[in-house]
Amino acid sequence: MAKILFRLNGVSDDEANDVRELLTNNAIDFYETSPGNWGVSMPAIWLSDDDQFERAKELLNVYQNERTVRMREEYDRLKREGKNKTFVDSIVQNPVRFTIHLALALLVIYLSVTLVLDLGK
Repeated sequence: MAKILFRLNGVSDDEANDVRELLTNNAIDFYETSPGNWGVSMPAIWLSDDDQFERAKELLNVYQNERTVRMREEYDRLKREGKNKTFVDSIVQNPVRFTIHLALALLVIYLSVTLVLDLGK
């Protein structure tokens, strides 16, 4: 019976590719499911053979620990160099997008509050 190893929701492409490569290099049989046309299915990497699960899980844990260290070091390096992207940098790079998102958020809040107050009358 197939067993889920790694959920792909919110996972970057480079991390997903690294996991695929890790499994392939270690001769672990797997297959992948996509989110489907409507995005309601669960994208994940599944193991075809339950007997390989423990080994695959150990390899994945080692990889994720190494990736965590590598990403933290990269973040610290960018922070030291003053190149890390901040919230303000995002606003400066895309002021129109920020304004549209802020306006939509305020509209949703306004409509929600108005609806609740109107129901209270």
